[in-house]
Amino acid sequence: MSHYEERLENDLTRIRNSVSDMAAKVETAVKNAMHALQTGNHKLAAATILADHPINRDMRRIDQLCHGFIALHLPSAGHLRLLSSVIRANIELERIGDYAVTIARESLQLPSPPSGPLATELERVGSETQIMLRQAIASFNELNADKARATMVLEEQMENDLDLVYAELMANDERDAVKNLLTIFAVFTQLQRVADQAKNLCEETVF
Repeated sequence: MSHYEERLENDLTRIRNSVSDMAAKVETAVKNAMHALQTGNHKLAAATILADHPINRDMRRIDQLCHGFIALHLPSAGHLRLLSSVIRANIELERIGDYAVTIARESLQLPSPPSGPLATELERVGSETQIMLRQAIASFNELNADKARATMVLEEQMENDLDLVYAELMANDERDAVKNLLTIFAVFTQLQRVADQAKNLCEETVF
């Protein structure tokens, strides 16, 4: 391997490691936001909101690394294809971080943690969303197209399940609980968006 080729591979590895580190922070943000919501832990919710700043910084740094790589190495089609996916994945991960912040902020609006059937649905949908996100990140880090395709299938089932949850929320006639229901509705919407972005991440892997 020539010195140039070694430098190219080292720079590419640096980019992929940076994406992996950012993805780990995003996954933790979603996990913490849901835990804060389910337990009423306002301190954790606030910490999750603040933890979004490093994620945003990572996004900007990865974007700079990618464009710097292109300018320096004038990459071949294969490397350019990978960088194109990384740039899009970088944006998708940053958005997931934003969704985690929204969930954390919504949790601060609730007087107490969700309970009853809604709590059960939040636990189920939240768990499924996090599993899908974890698998999507793993498939991207490993450049595993088969794992990505298998993960994308989960999104369609989740979308169908969420349609049922939304219908149940809209049917609730307890007017004094409308504000809390709207908050829970917003959380489910953010989880759906996380799943959508996880699917996009899988599509970048397949690409």
